[in-house]
Amino acid sequence: MTYGWEAAVEAQIRSAQERGEFDNLPGAGKPIPGRNEPYDEGWWIRGFMEREQIPSDLMLPTPLQLRRRIEQLPAELRDLPTEEAVRSYVAVLNAEVVAWLRTPTGPRVVVRPVNVEEAVLRWRADRRSVTAATPAPPQSPRPARSRRRRRWWRR
Repeated sequence: MTYGWEAAVEAQIRSAQERGEFDNLPGAGKPIPGRNEPYDEGWWIRGFMEREQIPSDLMLPTPLQLRRRIEQLPAELRDLPTEEAVRSYVAVLNAEVVAWLRTPTGPRVVVRPVNVEEAVLRWRADRRSVTAATPAPPQSPRPARSRRRRRWWRR
């Protein structure tokens, strides 16, 4: 038993096929991805995150995001140019940690503010090791001046 609207829809699909509107569509003739795999409830969110290139860290609760940022802090600080930039970066991170500590949400995870002085000392040590590891560029010898040129007004 078909309803009137189902017949109308089938008629529109059939006429679109006859006009060739379904020819050369992307994925035509290819198997449907994930068809033979077991059902996964989160397939759409994983596909969206891959398609939009969203990092999976954003799905973590706030305390785990903060812990991850604290763990990655030395790598983040290594690229900063000045000590002032390091201090301000750590200050912003500490402000976020303190804000979370005042109104904790999510799982109970131990998160403590970062010691600014320790971060600066580690940044300095990293900077020293990088500058010591990179050799100084060779200095080209300056050509010796044979004669001093006279100015045109002194001739």
